Amino acid sequence: MQLTQEQLRKINSATKYPSIPTYHQLGEKGKLTSEYIDFKEPCIVTEKIDGTNARIILWDDGYIIGSREELLYAKGDLIINPTLGIVETLKPIADKLSEFKFNCGAIYFEVYGGKVTSASKQYTTNSSLDCRLFDIAEIPSGIIAHEIEKIALWREGSGQHFWDEQALVGFAQVHNLTLTPRILTNWTPPKDIESMYQELKNLLPKSLSCLDEQAPGKPEGIVIRTKTRSQIAKIRYEDYARTLK
Repeated sequence: MQLTQEQLRKINSATKYPSIPTYHQLGEKGKLTSEYIDFKEPCIVTEKIDGTNARIILWDDGYIIGSREELLYAKGDLIINPTLGIVETLKPIADKLSEFKFNCGAIYFEVYGGKVTSASKQYTTNSSLDCRLFDIAEIPSGIIAHEIEKIALWREGSGQHFWDEQALVGFAQVHNLTLTPRILTNWTPPKDIESMYQELKNLLPKSLSCLDEQAPGKPEGIVIRTKTRSQIAKIRYEDYARTLK
């Protein structure tokens, strides 16, 4: 895999994971407003893990591993960027996936535990690191023929094609990967803030992603998405607690 620095910058831009909007819109001082995303069909509810967004990019005959913002390692590199343990955690997975003929795609993981965030202690008492698969996007190889500004506009305009739930689950099963925990698969979210906060406490009183039994397991929240992945939103404990206190 011989790529120029310019091509790498373009691949980095094309494969960055888009921000997930909050279900209720954030207003002044981080408080939620009554405006919400109107989901057109029932949702799949998954746990939102407090870690760091990371990606494996399968490109041509190799792979690249990146954080949310930058590329950290490519297959065959002699030096590994140790940032947040991302490469350490994802390289064994990437080595196996590079044998799978799925070129020009990005596979997204939440890497957590260790010393990744201040919330890592909620998942582990011994600094263990792990990851959970949460999305896959197809990225056309021809995208890097465009100027980087156009690539960014393409990405921000929902140009990335994300796999639906059935395909995502099937991929995880075939490649023995662990998905972010599925809590419900046919849920209709409440529309008001108070009801949502109560539902959140009912749905996820403790994290389902703890890496040892002694971990406290205070959860960050949930992500909801339609089965086709046409709509997606995040619902975090701290946003609702801040709004309702």
